[in-house]
Amino acid sequence: MDSVVIVGSGPSAVHFALSVLQKGYRVTMLDVGYSKPPAVNPGDNFVALKENLADPVRYFLGERFEGVVLPNPEKEFYGIPPSKDYVLRHPGGFTFDARGFAPFFSFAQGGIAEAWTGGCYPFNAAEITDFPFDYAELERAYAEVAARIGVIGAPDDLARFFPLHENLLEPLELDVHSALLMSEYEKRKAWLNRRLRCYFGRTRIATLSRDLGARKKCSYLGRCLWGCPTDSFYTPSITLRECLAFPHFTYQPGLRVTHFEFDGAQRVISIVAEPAAGGAPQAFSADRFALAAGALNSTKIYLESIFRSTGERVALGGLMDNRQILMPFVNLRMIGKPCNPESYQYHQLGMGIESDDPRGYVHGQITTLKTAMLHPIAANLPCDLRTAAFLVHNMHAALGIVNVNLHDTRRQGNFVSLAEETGAKDSRLIINYAPENGEVHRLRAAISTVRRALLHLGCIVPPGMLHVRPMGASVHYAGTLPMSRAKGRHTTSETCQSHEFPNLFIVDGATFPFLPAKNITFSLMANAVRVASRAF
Repeated sequence: MDSVVIVGSGPSAVHFALSVLQKGYRVTMLDVGYSKPPAVNPGDNFVALKENLADPVRYFLGERFEGVVLPNPEKEFYGIPPSKDYVLRHPGGFTFDARGFAPFFSFAQGGIAEAWTGGCYPFNAAEITDFPFDYAELERAYAEVAARIGVIGAPDDLARFFPLHENLLEPLELDVHSALLMSEYEKRKAWLNRRLRCYFGRTRIATLSRDLGARKKCSYLGRCLWGCPTDSFYTPSITLRECLAFPHFTYQPGLRVTHFEFDGAQRVISIVAEPAAGGAPQAFSADRFALAAGALNSTKIYLESIFRSTGERVALGGLMDNRQILMPFVNLRMIGKPCNPESYQYHQLGMGIESDDPRGYVHGQITTLKTAMLHPIAANLPCDLRTAAFLVHNMHAALGIVNVNLHDTRRQGNFVSLAEETGAKDSRLIINYAPENGEVHRLRAAISTVRRALLHLGCIVPPGMLHVRPMGASVHYAGTLPMSRAKGRHTTSETCQSHEFPNLFIVDGATFPFLPAKNITFSLMANAVRVASRAF
């Protein structure tokens, strides 16, 4: 039985692992693996949870109020609740320096997708023209992942941007605000489609609308942000549990991989990991190896391995991320209406803006605010706190946010490299990013179109509330070890096999040669399944 060592337990890692396990491989997964706390009162909805917990303030805001998002010039409207603090926890010894980039790193069991919002948006054929394989391969993999995790989708106006594939579930029940927005869109779609090239529809989300195996369908508890207590909402740790059922699967948490060792023929002979809590390093051997720790972490391991063996400090260009714009809005028709907390919390609607170049598509996720943390919005309203609290209380049901995403391309000036740390075992990770010259124009055009579309649906964007998020905030990292049709240094094949190290595979976003304006987690999972199908 051939053996594989996989680094990481995020969405790419667990679906790659499950696929190769099903083929009979012996798999060892190395992971720091900080795990989530058990769900509290799993049968309670949001309101009951606040009433039944002995200390609800501690649960919702944190022991040291770390869940409170204070006013700041950056005006971030999103925060990680205390129950998900483990997702962004770092082990000792991990250091980085970023310029023009605000990265997030996760060493959690399940990776940073343990805190995702479930968006599953397949790339289309036009968006993978730089990828060295046929779209049919990816389409089959999308269907396979959808069958595994449960993905909701509908054949609506957004299907022109998100190709329909097999194994989609029927949509959830819309909350009142989202239903009103869709009703208004249906009345005005002809103008929106023709004048703004703007289309609305149901988002694809990794949530169950019917039972799937031991997982039960969404029961509308309103607790999505704090972690679904019933596993209706998919996270990668669910697939990790499936992998653990295989007798030839070994999960090794508590280990931070630093580098791999290779021989004179450039074949990897072992992966080296150090206990996250401290201790002597351990080496793990196998026939094949897969880096799936997330684009930046995998890139760090790759660079460190070359440096320790050869002394060469390589800079890998082409780093990409989606620029995001947060646009809070008020639906004038919903002011004064009651807000029902017993509903699905994350985005149920999306919008797409068509471009002459299909790769220039602009994507928006529309979240109507129900049980989300509203204090960041109240704190950033352009008025005093008393007035802000009054407005939020009376406009709760009318509030929403559009998260607008732009595409990105590989540019050599955006690179990842290493700098030596004095007295440290590990090198410091260096990240450098600068936006392309035309980004300001693209931002203005997208903002104008979204604002006009919302206005046509009876919504306004309050002045001073729009926020262009820093690069790195979307956590859609890609491009440092790209797939390529031509064999070249620090690139990978169509099956994500390293052109430098023939028994090494990189199966996360580092291999994507283009980044559409879409959340990439679903495509990461599908690509990992595709690679396992083709190369193993």
